[in-house]
Amino acid sequence: VQLQASGGGLVQAGGSLRLSCAASGGTLSAYRMGWFRQAPGKEREFVAAITWNGGSPLFANSVKDRFAISRENAKNTVYLQMNSLKPEDTAVYYCAAKLLAHAEYEYWGQGTLVTVSS
Repeated sequence: VQLQASGGGLVQAGGSLRLSCAASGGTLSAYRMGWFRQAPGKEREFVAAITWNGGSPLFANSVKDRFAISRENAKNTVYLQMNSLKPEDTAVYYCAAKLLAHAEYEYWGQGTLVTVSS
């Protein structure tokens, strides 16, 4: 499975962006999907995750109530809706996929850069 993240860009603080993660070479419908981010000089961190059927979304405390994760299995795509963006949300965002809930993520996209200006 190849993952392609897109939708990043430059936005002012308080603005919104929607990231997309499209899959090719396989179907995403069986996979648990996650979004991660890595800010300059920092380690990669978890942002959000969603189960194969769209249930049980999980969010990092730093983005809870501002971000939403969803998926359209028919389109082989997962989304991350980011609202009320803050400068500290600036990072490269990655999508990832795994089959088992307690396993490591197996597949990773190439990342898309989100820059939030103050």
